Amino acid sequence: MEPILKKEEIAQLLSAVTDGRIPVNTHENVDKENDREFTPIDIFNLPQAEIKQFRIPNLDIILDIFCRTYSTSLTHRLQRTSSVTRTSLSSCEFKDFFHYQSNLGATGIIDMSPLQHGSLIILDPELSFSLVEVMLGASTELDPIQPDRKLTAIELIVLKTLFVDGCNDISKAFSQLLDMKAKIVKLENNSRLLSIVEPAAEVIVATFGVKIGDLTGEMYLVIPFATLEPLRDLLKDLLNISSVNKSSWQSVLEDEVLEMAASITAQSGTINLSISQLLQLKNGDLLDLDYDPDRPLTVFVENQPAFFAVPGTHNGKKAINLTGMFK
Repeated sequence: MEPILKKEEIAQLLSAVTDGRIPVNTHENVDKENDREFTPIDIFNLPQAEIKQFRIPNLDIILDIFCRTYSTSLTHRLQRTSSVTRTSLSSCEFKDFFHYQSNLGATGIIDMSPLQHGSLIILDPELSFSLVEVMLGASTELDPIQPDRKLTAIELIVLKTLFVDGCNDISKAFSQLLDMKAKIVKLENNSRLLSIVEPAAEVIVATFGVKIGDLTGEMYLVIPFATLEPLRDLLKDLLNISSVNKSSWQSVLEDEVLEMAASITAQSGTINLSISQLLQLKNGDLLDLDYDPDRPLTVFVENQPAFFAVPGTHNGKKAINLTGMFK
């Protein structure tokens, strides 16, 4: 069934024909004075607008993980409550990004091995200068500053630890996909020295809002599309519960649990005293423990019995020798 024009569309079409804006027969000779340029179109098969942006599946999840970990890193590094929030995710040509962001602050070129091509972490100028002051002990309640100049080499060195923390957190965010070792290659304040890819190459631009106390600003993560393209399948399967591999959440949690600290106590004996007896204790009192010197000690891990051990010395220090497992 052929599409049917709406009443308003028919009225507009008739009006255009009556006014001469659309000739009835395109082959007729038209008065040169009333001749108007036009291009015939099929209103039922209009071409779709080309979508220049693209979306790599689940990349936003990786970036949100980076936000959480980097917020914690900034809080610990600056000893001030900090937050990093993703505000946008887009794609453009590399040269176009610098066209719209001509005034850049501190910029770190990072290597995301084993992925190809470099990437950029960029702080806006106002945030860069303000963070230098904060790193040197200033309060975040001061008004933001932005001198009419570029950052000096010394100021870039002051900010280097923040970029190192960012690289570590990028590696953590991508750890469920691959074993990445992101590292800072160079700090720059000149956009002309940041040619990580060809000018016409497509890049992914993630924009983050940074808040440190009363200080706010923007940070950009610029990653070439060619860098992320090999991860498309891994990112697509990121939320697939059935896909369990070395980079799954289960593996990540297992690795983190193995790094947790645990307290160990070697207990030689116990004694029970009343509150009144405890209050009467004084210097020099002797307390008899329920302890047999010939019996192995009980070793507790987080207050749970786990091993048996024999006390002794090693290299001039007191030590225990594990003799068995607690059953």
